[in-house]
Amino acid sequence: MKLLLDVHAFVWWDANDPKLSRKALAAMLSPDNSLHFSLANVWEMQIKMQLGKMELRMPLDDLLRDHESRNGLLIDPISRADILALSSLPPHHRDPFDRILIAQAKRGGYQLVTCDPEIAKYDVEVLW
Repeated sequence: MKLLLDVHAFVWWDANDPKLSRKALAAMLSPDNSLHFSLANVWEMQIKMQLGKMELRMPLDDLLRDHESRNGLLIDPISRADILALSSLPPHHRDPFDRILIAQAKRGGYQLVTCDPEIAKYDVEVLW
């Protein structure tokens, strides 16, 4: 199964934080699943770090490279089709970063790893 990680799932996984559900952790650790992280997430994290709203154990680029090499994390680009798919989403969620994740998950056949209850309102597979 293809898993698309929300920012909080990725950060909690990296920090070994118990807020990450056991079900999500098991799926993320399974070699049967591929782990994906949107470039939108990278953008969101960079903004939060610059605003002092997020701290990581190492610089963001190093952290991503670490997970790419150790865990096979794949950084997925944002396509024109992903952006245009936003027009078909109902306005349940106002966060533009979460909306692009929803569009990517729907288009790419991903299960979205998130505990965000607003995302669960969409026609998208959520794993938590």
